[in-house]
Amino acid sequence: MMANHHDHSHGHDHHEEHEQLKVLGFWIFVVTDCILFGTLFATYAVMMHSFAGGPTGKELFELPGIIASTFILLTSSFTSGLAVLAMNKGKVKELIAWLAVTAVLGLAFVVLEVNEFTHLMHEGATMATSGFWSAFFTLVGTHGLHVSVGLFWMVALMMQLKRRGINAVTRRKVTNLSLYWHFLDVVWIFLFTVVYLMGVM
Repeated sequence: MMANHHDHSHGHDHHEEHEQLKVLGFWIFVVTDCILFGTLFATYAVMMHSFAGGPTGKELFELPGIIASTFILLTSSFTSGLAVLAMNKGKVKELIAWLAVTAVLGLAFVVLEVNEFTHLMHEGATMATSGFWSAFFTLVGTHGLHVSVGLFWMVALMMQLKRRGINAVTRRKVTNLSLYWHFLDVVWIFLFTVVYLMGVM
């Protein structure tokens, strides 16, 4: 009986260690992402006046669409926070519903970004046009790719929540996803300010 209790205790400790390692792994991922975006912002700062005789951001940026994208992404950050609140209350259906709303908003953001890229390319701005546009598409595109990855993660997590409900594992995943989503919002605020607002000034 004592041996059985010891094995159960040891198994629980091992599970706790495994979960802590996964949390640590997530934070390492966030730190490396900070370094990645920091490098891309630095590259953009160096290239922001390298137009090579081509079109400038001031000529081609359409701020109303960018402001709409910003509003959508910030709203999705709020709804992801509501998903965490629902999780903390143990309301799995409400949690899934708020994740679904967040995913729809995230998808709308990606669609608007694809439309913006299509418009820019139609106007003659591609990665090959100049150093500025190369840095622009790399920075903004990398952020958009991260949002897309977050959407796949969200859908997979909603499916897992439907099957398993709220437990220690899904709780950690929802928390990590929400932190990741907030991180992307913070990056976008910097991006919106540095690339778009400064670009049209």
